[in-house]
Amino acid sequence: MKLVSYWQDTATPPGDFRHTPVPEEVDVAVIGAGLTGLSAALELARGGARVAVLDSQHVGWGASNRNAGMATTGLAIGFGQAISRYGRQQAVEYYLEYDKAISTVETLVREHSIDCDFSRCGKLSLALTPRDVAGMRRTQRAVAGIGDLPDLQVLGPNDIRKEIGSDFYHGGMVDPLGAGLHVGKFVSGLASAAVAAGATICENAPVVSLERDGKRHVVQTSRGPVLAADVLVATSGYTSSLTPWLQRRVIPVGSFIICTEPLDADLAAELLPHDRVASDAKMLTYYFRRTPDNRMLFGGRARFALSSPDSDLRSAQILRKAMTEIFPQLSDTRIDYTWGGLVDISRDQMVHVGERDGVHYSLGYSGHGVQMATHSGQQVARKLLGARSDLPFENVEFRAVPGHFGPPWFLPVIGAGAHAVDKWNLLRGGKP
Repeated sequence: MKLVSYWQDTATPPGDFRHTPVPEEVDVAVIGAGLTGLSAALELARGGARVAVLDSQHVGWGASNRNAGMATTGLAIGFGQAISRYGRQQAVEYYLEYDKAISTVETLVREHSIDCDFSRCGKLSLALTPRDVAGMRRTQRAVAGIGDLPDLQVLGPNDIRKEIGSDFYHGGMVDPLGAGLHVGKFVSGLASAAVAAGATICENAPVVSLERDGKRHVVQTSRGPVLAADVLVATSGYTSSLTPWLQRRVIPVGSFIICTEPLDADLAAELLPHDRVASDAKMLTYYFRRTPDNRMLFGGRARFALSSPDSDLRSAQILRKAMTEIFPQLSDTRIDYTWGGLVDISRDQMVHVGERDGVHYSLGYSGHGVQMATHSGQQVARKLLGARSDLPFENVEFRAVPGHFGPPWFLPVIGAGAHAVDKWNLLRGGKP
């Protein structure tokens, strides 16, 4: 079993940028060579800006290559909760932005001929209890008629077998606009397009300090300084003490994934007949999908711990048990990959885009980073180029997490609380 992301292992790197000279001066310095940073760099370079992307590791090393390769509509919080918190008009605007974000990914794939198996296969949300199904029907009614979005389809216990080869779930909801892609190939394609447009990527170039020199920023890397008119922090779940104000506002939560050996075509089709990307309704959600080569990718917040080889292996045991409980057909299936990464969860589980002390940022994707990071990076870049930003998230208050000043010591407490909520919801709602 490989302790590496399946996406990274099966994608061709965009190049070797470990020795690319760090430029002396640029218009924009981007910290982080993930989806946010690469999307921004591509847009900036296309707009004529001199841009350098600086990363402590390599392209796509962080969350951008460690996720499930899903791009789905819907906020990280429920639509009803968004209405209660922000009012219906604002909630609708936020909701629609997620669909726009998937279209951004689709457009970039098409414009730059990125071969990454992008498919609008649809998102399957799965209900464990009758209460979950009732909540999905409320969501269905609440979002009906929003923009030009197609209707959501809610399935009860008599219909759910049309969507999943399992008796574990009580029902579900299908959103036809959800998408899946080989995110490793997408990241590599974005990086290649950014370089072709004129951006500079510097790997193994961690930024060690940020200072102001008049109107310019001094971005000090381990390989030398860069003078920049603007700086974009695109570090998501790997936000560090380099930017302490942002670090206090981002909770890095470990999310872990296993990936099986390639499955027989008939078995793969039995498990997910319509090849949708899927997740369930628990707080400690499980998410899964078929990969382009018919493996079962299965993930979740198996443990509230940070990723490490030991942590990843322990999480793999938990995830394998959960996967075979849902899909007994996979009991004898080999696990080929296991890995973990950090999800950047904000206190309100909303995307946050803005500027602090002259430094721009985009993060807090809360598990929806494939599309929101790509889209937000592009929009921030357009703003830096002088265009008007269309992102509604710039007006969302970005509050600090009480007691959070460094490593997230409180994760076990959050994990215990989430487990308790899931158990209570099952008891209250009745088991499937």
